[in-house]
Amino acid sequence: MRLRNVKNAKDILLSSSKFVSDPSVYKNRWNDYFQNDNPICLEIGTGKGQFLINMARSNPDINFIGIERYESVLVRAVQKEIDDLANIVFICGDAKNITDFLGKEIEVLYLNFSDPWPKKRHSNRRLTADNFLKCYDDIFKDLKRIVLKTDNAGLFSFSLENLSKNGYVLNKVSLDLAHDDIFNVLTEYEERFMALGKAIYYVDATKS
Repeated sequence: MRLRNVKNAKDILLSSSKFVSDPSVYKNRWNDYFQNDNPICLEIGTGKGQFLINMARSNPDINFIGIERYESVLVRAVQKEIDDLANIVFICGDAKNITDFLGKEIEVLYLNFSDPWPKKRHSNRRLTADNFLKCYDDIFKDLKRIVLKTDNAGLFSFSLENLSKNGYVLNKVSLDLAHDDIFNVLTEYEERFMALGKAIYYVDATKS
């Protein structure tokens, strides 16, 4: 899908109270940013923010951080009506640099419809590749928990194998999330895929 450039996207982000331009300032003290000691959850590849915003609305006692690589995508999240939400913030950045701005502070990591990078030579770019899983070890507070959703069977198979190889227990697995009794907050992509009848793959995995 072609990324549409949004004019003045950076200026729009900088003007938003829900955007942090230099997240390294809050490394190891994101609870200070939120001004409470509530659990912090993270979504990598937050897109236009629908999933994270609805999670924040449904869980006022949990803080949410969304990371998106592209300014022209993230700007759509901060333009939504979220001024009333004290428990959400967005960052523009690359997942490979995650330890630059997060310490051992995260309770749950959400990976929703990440780029599958289908070519084998690009496998280390997948967000469940060994190099990323090792980075995530340094941002979890206690129990490590990753919740993943995708429409890509190849990425899902790769992720199950790699999570298991790296010590994760696959607590919940679904090959068709729409028809399983699992609590689910939809993303923009997910709504579109479900309308087309596509299966959504899901795993909730933990490592002590």
